Amino acid sequence: MWVLGQHDEAYRRVRNSILNLVGNTPLVRLKKVIPPHISPKVEVYAKLESFNPGGSVKDRPALSMFLDAIEKGLIKEGKVVIDATSGNTGIALAMVGACLGVPVELAMPANVSEERKRIIKAYGAKVYYTDPLEGTDGAILFVRERVSKEPDKYVYLDQYNNPANWRAHFYSTGIEIWNQTNGRITHFVAGIGTGGTIMGTGRRLKVYNQDIQIIGVQPAYPFHGIEGLKHIESSIKPGIFDESFLDRTIFVETEHAYEMTKRLAREEGILAGQSCGAALYAALKLAEELEEGVIVVVFPDGGEKYLTTSPYKDL
Repeated sequence: MWVLGQHDEAYRRVRNSILNLVGNTPLVRLKKVIPPHISPKVEVYAKLESFNPGGSVKDRPALSMFLDAIEKGLIKEGKVVIDATSGNTGIALAMVGACLGVPVELAMPANVSEERKRIIKAYGAKVYYTDPLEGTDGAILFVRERVSKEPDKYVYLDQYNNPANWRAHFYSTGIEIWNQTNGRITHFVAGIGTGGTIMGTGRRLKVYNQDIQIIGVQPAYPFHGIEGLKHIESSIKPGIFDESFLDRTIFVETEHAYEMTKRLAREEGILAGQSCGAALYAALKLAEELEEGVIVVVFPDGGEKYLTTSPYKDL
């Protein structure tokens, strides 16, 4: 667990709660979904972030942003934490808020999966649903307007522009991957939502070895069905994301992401979310180009939150 300070009460609650289980997720080698024409000297590993207590990679930045805000004295009696989300960060913030006794309000597109909506409500957070055609951008604009009207009420964590987001991965995810591969990693692949995972993890890996390639994954088109990922050019660009840092970006079509998601469950026994399928598709495209290498791809969450969505609903 990374350390942001020594605010006694908050840190005691983290240590003595489920929040102490955030991070240290497993790395598993993928074999059955690897095409036979890919070089046997290329290894592909998945970082299974569904093993976080809130079920996704977003537990890391949610906890980091909460503790950072507490350390700065922003979260105090009577304040409400608020943010925009596509789902997973909302779940994570609701979980952290429940553990720390801090009320949470969230804005999210109305078309996110029903499972995500119910999980957030189960944690006790208040949710505002925004125009699905506006995606997460609509949720962001909603939160900005609400905060501007009641600035004394809210603590806006702003995951898209909060450096505590990417720092969570710099101090946890990147270190874990380096240790789990014994420093053998050559390529890191991750989808882009806020940009926090790829920026923080990538920066840490570059500290260890500048030759490690950092590859981002985006949807191929502005209107897509891959929950959790952003088509950056057509969206409000996250302030914490710097595209120039990446060695490469691979664009994935929705259909390919869905098909790979289904294959993961049937061939590897990994029930995964849509963005996992997208990231794996990109990783395999990359693997086809290599003679040898160790590719680590982040699987942001599990498939339990998507059973009523396109990849699974027709099963």
